[in-house]
Amino acid sequence: MTIQDSIQQIEQQIAGRAALVAVTKTKPVAMLQAAYDAGCRRFGENRVQEMADKQPQLPADVRWHQIGHLQTNKVKYIAPFVSLIESVDSLKLLEEINRQARKNDRVIDCLLQVYIADEETKFGLLPDEVIDLVQSPALDELTNIRIVGLMGIATNTNDEGQIRQEFKSLKQLFDALKSVERPNVTLSELSMGMSSDYLIAIDEGSTMVRVGSAIFGSRNS
Repeated sequence: MTIQDSIQQIEQQIAGRAALVAVTKTKPVAMLQAAYDAGCRRFGENRVQEMADKQPQLPADVRWHQIGHLQTNKVKYIAPFVSLIESVDSLKLLEEINRQARKNDRVIDCLLQVYIADEETKFGLLPDEVIDLVQSPALDELTNIRIVGLMGIATNTNDEGQIRQEFKSLKQLFDALKSVERPNVTLSELSMGMSSDYLIAIDEGSTMVRVGSAIFGSRNS
């Protein structure tokens, strides 16, 4: 199946219920261009350097999503162009994104990454930490960021019931925080679901799915 066929098939399954982010980490620019030509405009990268290298080689209307763990000292490389940082897991990181966004005269949209998986290798804030951060007075100083939603990664398991429950818990947190009224907090995006579980995620309320191998084939190391 071609990249175009895969994207068309996924878009038919999604049926407008969620936005598709093509996860392009380790993939050559030619594959990204093929996805772009098939209508994809959101590309998700894990590594800052890889995104910074690819960005100038693709059309200007690509919306780049940082989906991997982000270190504060790397923010400056993507601040000029990144559309959404999905992997914010600390106030310290938000403060650095705000600082770099101000330098570039931008407001950068962010998602708070929530730890929902039964795996120690995953990053993210615990639900109580998310609530504390969204309510923190320190946010008032961060006028160059916008918290627009939450992101979570389910456990890598074949147990569909467990995956569904993890997504359900994240949706409940998302719904609970929707009433928060802050100038730079407007929760509208819930990013959950990847190649193996995006249909379950959409069932549970995801507005954005991050799909790589189902579009491009298995990942290159």
